[in-house]
Amino acid sequence: MRKYILILATVLLFGCSSDYLNVNPKNSTTPDVVFQTTVSAKSAINGLAKLMTRQYASQGMNGEGAIKLLYGNYPGNHFYRKLPGWASVINLSDLHNNNNYYGNYAWYYYYKLISNANEFIHRIDGAIGPDKDKQHMTGQALVYRAYSFFMLSQLFSDRWIESNNGSTNGIILRTEPTMDDIPLSTLAETYNQIYEDLEKAIELFEKSGIKRDVVNNNFDPDASVAHAILARAALTKQDYEKAAKHAKLARVDYKLMLNSDYTSGFAEPTSEWIWGSYGAADENLYYYSFQSQIAWNSNASSVTSYPAGTTRALYKKIPETDIRRKMFLDPGDDYELSPSTIVIEDEKLIEKYYELFPGIHESMNMQPYMQFKFGCIGQPGVGHLVHIRASEMYLIEAEALHFLNKDTEAQKLLIELTKNSGRDPEYDCTVTGEDLFKEIKLYRLIELWGEGFEFFDLKRWGDSRVRASINAEKPEDRDVFTTSLDINIKPDECNNWVYAIPSKESDFNDEFK
Repeated sequence: MRKYILILATVLLFGCSSDYLNVNPKNSTTPDVVFQTTVSAKSAINGLAKLMTRQYASQGMNGEGAIKLLYGNYPGNHFYRKLPGWASVINLSDLHNNNNYYGNYAWYYYYKLISNANEFIHRIDGAIGPDKDKQHMTGQALVYRAYSFFMLSQLFSDRWIESNNGSTNGIILRTEPTMDDIPLSTLAETYNQIYEDLEKAIELFEKSGIKRDVVNNNFDPDASVAHAILARAALTKQDYEKAAKHAKLARVDYKLMLNSDYTSGFAEPTSEWIWGSYGAADENLYYYSFQSQIAWNSNASSVTSYPAGTTRALYKKIPETDIRRKMFLDPGDDYELSPSTIVIEDEKLIEKYYELFPGIHESMNMQPYMQFKFGCIGQPGVGHLVHIRASEMYLIEAEALHFLNKDTEAQKLLIELTKNSGRDPEYDCTVTGEDLFKEIKLYRLIELWGEGFEFFDLKRWGDSRVRASINAEKPEDRDVFTTSLDINIKPDECNNWVYAIPSKESDFNDEFK
């Protein structure tokens, strides 16, 4: 079992009334003790990794997994679970509310990461131990801080294309371990800080000369992780030269996984996992974990009663020769979607899928296009959680190259990702211009489905959320979304897809405006 310590770092939101914002973990200690030596400080770095997968608030609030599922997947066009009670979250209807529970959670979670990272950055120099260890761990703390700033900016700030070159509100850039009141930055200042942190982290990683054990310590950030986050941020900022450069650097040491790995459940690191969170049985989150909400072979009632899946629209766009099509239950060409058939009752079809996937729990409500991409390696939802893969870096680089008018190079990347990897040996890419951009968008959906990207992609592109209803009059127009979830949302609706900064911040920060 990994040893970790969570620093008792201050977070502005500690002044609020909700109990879950004031709970400290049992395995925590004071900064003075943590930073006596670089050996003890290493446990604090592990603590930052643990913050990304520990239990918070209500069931399912599990650090980064909750962000992927509730904020990245649910509001998108092609992720489905029959959860009408969650309509306000799925339909983004409460983003303007500064007492929104989900806005509060994301703000608290990321600033908790930031505050712990700040304690580390400002105290590690006083620890007894080799300089190279201090450099390496400071780089890791900077990665956590930059990643958190970036995720916060995606949730609580305007999309870059509507920010007047970054002059609209960004977030609060807390870079010191203090409780001082701090005003909002601009979005441009936010990205400048993200860039600065990651570039400094890369420099420190190189100075230290330390290389992580990718197989056993995939949760430890290193230079490849910093490059990857920088590529994401640059793409979101439409800084395409930087995005292409760092996406390529991030994936240098990571080979695209084999098809056998692709179909093995996304619960353990493969050759292309650049960054993930540790998730073996010795740190079981039980019903709080990401996998207990989504894994096809979980015995959790949240999965067996409400399995996750994709849309018929996306499924039909995946070529039959593509391994990724096999990640979803195909009900057959003759299957007609309707409210009465959203749960499959065809015994022959059920028997077929029990044979293909013998780990399906006997109480599973099988649904058309339910997913078999994410599984678990222990019950009810044990598994590592992937954050960054080499596949994403191919897609970032391809998109950036397209906007740099290098369509031929972008085509080659899509071919390398899809054909040369074996995912679809029949794939080819010859389209250019707007058609190539559509192809890149489609293959982001296919490759990264369920990994928490779609809402953020739709937002940065300025694309609408468009869903087809299972109640459509014509059978050919129907898809999986039931009443209350088949809501279309334009980019200028729902508070422009910007979460309101919680009142728990403004109530205690006199500089907040």
